Amino acid sequence: MSDALDLITIGRSSVDLYGAQIGGRLEDMGSFDKYIGGSPTNIACGTARLGLKSAVITAVGDEHMGRFIREQLEREGVNTEGVKTDPERLTGLVLLGIRDQEQFPLIFYRENCADMGLTVEDIDPAFIRRARAVVATGTHLSHPQVEAATIKALTLAREGGQKTALDIDYRPNLWGVAGHGDGESRFVESAAVTAKLQSTLHLFDLIVGTEEEFHIAGGTTDTIAALRAVRAVSGAVLVCKRGAAGAVAFTGAIPDSLDAGEAGPGFPIEVFNVLGAGDGFMSGLLRGWLDDESWPVALKYANACGAFAVSRHGCAPAYPSWEELQFFFERGVKRPDLRNDAELEQVHWATNRAGDWSALKTFAFDHRQQLEEMEGYTPEKGGAFKELCLDAALQVQGGRPGYGILCDNRIGRSALHRASGSGLWIGRPTELPGSRPIEFEPDLGEDLGRLREWARENVVKLLLFCHPDDDAKTTRTQIERARRLFTAARRNTLEFLLEIIPSKVGPVQDDTSARLIQSVYDAGIYPDWWKLEPFRTEEAWRHAVAAIERNDSHTRGIVVLGLDAPEEELAASFALAARQPLVKGFAVGRTIFGDAARGWMKGELSDAAATAQMAERYARLCTIWDEARAEARFNGEGAR
Repeated sequence: MSDALDLITIGRSSVDLYGAQIGGRLEDMGSFDKYIGGSPTNIACGTARLGLKSAVITAVGDEHMGRFIREQLEREGVNTEGVKTDPERLTGLVLLGIRDQEQFPLIFYRENCADMGLTVEDIDPAFIRRARAVVATGTHLSHPQVEAATIKALTLAREGGQKTALDIDYRPNLWGVAGHGDGESRFVESAAVTAKLQSTLHLFDLIVGTEEEFHIAGGTTDTIAALRAVRAVSGAVLVCKRGAAGAVAFTGAIPDSLDAGEAGPGFPIEVFNVLGAGDGFMSGLLRGWLDDESWPVALKYANACGAFAVSRHGCAPAYPSWEELQFFFERGVKRPDLRNDAELEQVHWATNRAGDWSALKTFAFDHRQQLEEMEGYTPEKGGAFKELCLDAALQVQGGRPGYGILCDNRIGRSALHRASGSGLWIGRPTELPGSRPIEFEPDLGEDLGRLREWARENVVKLLLFCHPDDDAKTTRTQIERARRLFTAARRNTLEFLLEIIPSKVGPVQDDTSARLIQSVYDAGIYPDWWKLEPFRTEEAWRHAVAAIERNDSHTRGIVVLGLDAPEEELAASFALAARQPLVKGFAVGRTIFGDAARGWMKGELSDAAATAQMAERYARLCTIWDEARAEARFNGEGAR
């Protein structure tokens, strides 16, 4: 059935604010990176990245942080039907830091938070029945109300013959046996916690924990004795995590040595951040378990996912995609600090990008120089006109996917900011118009550091006027500056679009753009998007596409630019470009806004008339593109 799920996790969710400065005290952190968090939420994201159909039952507040969690889950492909919005409570919050290899301070802000408001009424039996497995974590057994909700979900699953799993996930201060300042603490003895856990362990087919977590579940700090105490009340498979020593699975009686359990291969990885590593481990384990893999294979998945987590900043953002995991297995470990492995990080970035942009029809009004040269232009009028451009784009988009804009921050700042959250793809230029060698807009800062101020949905766009016959100095300067910008974009988790226009520099042949594309990849630059001139021959398109695909099988794709061509010429270029599956759409500007801008600047067109004219032209180009793509697909081209 189409709405079937592989697993549902249940429990806490939070916004994690991770200290960006490594090696300092949490007291001294000056800035934080924001991620989603909470063990069940992390596991839902981790398993979704591994290709499982995952859902989470949790609750968030009716505020910005709650909406962030819900929207980010959806971007990760996690089903959010079970996410309750609680208007009476705030979303949970966690502050975290990385001090060194041993110290990872954190503070939980969870006083009466939203996910602790889950009740048995929030557990829908029909929703539970859709999943092959229900996965619980220990925190939501710590309070009668959320415990009752968790037990109901587990009982329904067992009655339906579904699998159940527990990540013990022991946090002493969330059980009330350690203080607020002891968020980092992973073990405090408590007979009451042990009794509560042991009263539920019979509900599970799989129980996972560290040695310390089995100590609390078993009521003793002797690991073998603790495992045997758990075995006495549960027939579940027990998976014990042993840190650098890997992990072992016990399907039957507990032997005298942990080494006698079933194990999977470990990976020699530098420990950078242990926070969230257990959730990564659990994600890999669940993929293997639900695929009915042997325990050594499932533990191999788990160990690898945990290795990714300990080597990267953040929890859920560190977890691998399934494709990334297979790449890692095939290629092996090249350096223990995985976050600094450029090849692996490229696969991680490219296979975990959010959003479906299989089609992209873009109204480009990032032009600055062309507007500034128009009769009647003033900066105030330029900004107002770009607001009209955005109005036209939104009118054509109508809330549908597959539409975008290119808009600058110099003239079009108000339109650029208003576009955020609209569902439009938003590209933002960085180059000074017409510069060659490339110069950057001053608002990026000398070191490009102001990219950190950009909205995360903005795509960094760079235009290079370049040619294979450029002199060595020009080529070197342009490539070095493009690489600086690309690196800064990645550092700030912004996608990167590279536009190349050789025809304004010198004569072009069928392989001209392809040669430039190869030189970009040779420099270690991997654009998420390419913006290319409309080629006149199918051979030129084949060369360009081949150059991209042999270097980057994960690229978002190509958009074809307009160069102020008449509509008839654009229709012809669209027909040729649409035959290439890698071409996702177009980015056209002056053909759409040129006449309207000239008339409006001189006072010959009203706001409404200018907007209507631009919307009509943009919509017509969208129709022309859609028809060209449909024709290509009918002929067996243009589909992927």
